[in-house]
Amino acid sequence: MLDPNLIRQNPELVKAGIAKKNYDPSLVDDFLAIDREWREVTKEIDDLRAEQKKLSAEKKIDEAKEIKFKIHAAEADLKKLEEKRDEVLYHIPNIPSDDTPVSKDDSGNQILRTWGRPKKFTFKPKDHIEIGEELDIIDVGRAAKVSGTRFGYLKGGAALLEFALVQYAFTALRDEGLLKKIADQIEPGYSPKAFIPVVPPVMIRPDVYKKTARLDPGQEEERYYLPKDDLYLIGSAEHTLVPLHMDEVLSEDTLPIRYVGFSTSFRREAGSYGKDTKGILRVHQFDKVEMETFTRPEDSLREQEFIVALQEYLMQSLELPYQVVLISSGDMGAPDFRQIDIETWMPSQNRYRETHSSDFIGDYQPRRLNTRVKRKNGKNEFVHVNDATVFAIGRTIIAILENYQQKDGSVLIPDVLQKHMGMKKIA
Repeated sequence: MLDPNLIRQNPELVKAGIAKKNYDPSLVDDFLAIDREWREVTKEIDDLRAEQKKLSAEKKIDEAKEIKFKIHAAEADLKKLEEKRDEVLYHIPNIPSDDTPVSKDDSGNQILRTWGRPKKFTFKPKDHIEIGEELDIIDVGRAAKVSGTRFGYLKGGAALLEFALVQYAFTALRDEGLLKKIADQIEPGYSPKAFIPVVPPVMIRPDVYKKTARLDPGQEEERYYLPKDDLYLIGSAEHTLVPLHMDEVLSEDTLPIRYVGFSTSFRREAGSYGKDTKGILRVHQFDKVEMETFTRPEDSLREQEFIVALQEYLMQSLELPYQVVLISSGDMGAPDFRQIDIETWMPSQNRYRETHSSDFIGDYQPRRLNTRVKRKNGKNEFVHVNDATVFAIGRTIIAILENYQQKDGSVLIPDVLQKHMGMKKIA
């Protein structure tokens, strides 16, 4: 959530910021109205407590008891006001960075740079599902019989490719030599601290999910809920990585803390009916490798640049053509302050498709989760967080199958994955 003081002191700034994300600016007025009432009741309680203390000191017991009842009633009112205020506050998104393009939708996204050139085939290239079915490594037909639409079996070479990508990602993000090289490109001396591998829970409590800002109004439809257990299935490893330090105060000396997590993710794909229904591009269950980092506020922008540089290194090592895109205000997530995506070339579609996202969230999630850092001067403040894709496994497999397909129907394996695959091609 946003800093309430920011809303109080700069309401017009916040209104303008959330309007860029297509949110109603009147949310700010709603918050301020409830907040004023909350502060009035808070002052009333403070005044009553001071009076109670005075009466107690004067041994006026009956009068002090009467004040006590008034305090209890005012505290009950205060609790209701806090709940109403927090509800409105949770509806207010993060404001976008100054360099975020302003647009109602994805039409305002800006291409920052491209890498690689789409391959020119000497034959008519196939799409990933045709390749997968011919090689018997992807089976959506049987998956539909077992689980319904938008599921798939990865078999043989595709299954091995998944775990090769996971192993490659975990190895690269623990290589301090590689990380130092990339960090120095961002800023000489910037922290090359390695990522800690994590396999997080794939279920999360509703109250915690709401604190991550990934279960805000309108998002419930996208999530899978288990009513008997009162738990949600996560839509990304980020969802259980960011609350890892909930209600904790981290020492400044420990930052940055960087995690790389692997998890299965679940999404209903609500509102996407009819889109990408063929194959494994948009499915209900998929695996991802994700980065989640906790930094000092002054390091968070450099951290995003570092993360994007890591994403680009990994894509370049796979030799997959891509473009880096700065996401516009109308296309970014509610918690995001700044969002950068990587879109990878998909030959069968003759266009780039989103495979990676890097979300600079700042203190928006840590404020809800109460994750702070104790500075060297003794002051506590909220940490900043970034989350980003390392590999969306299914989409990366699609990109490899389509870009590395051969005329004889086989698929070559990128050089950096061959040692993890134990083979040079899938045939």
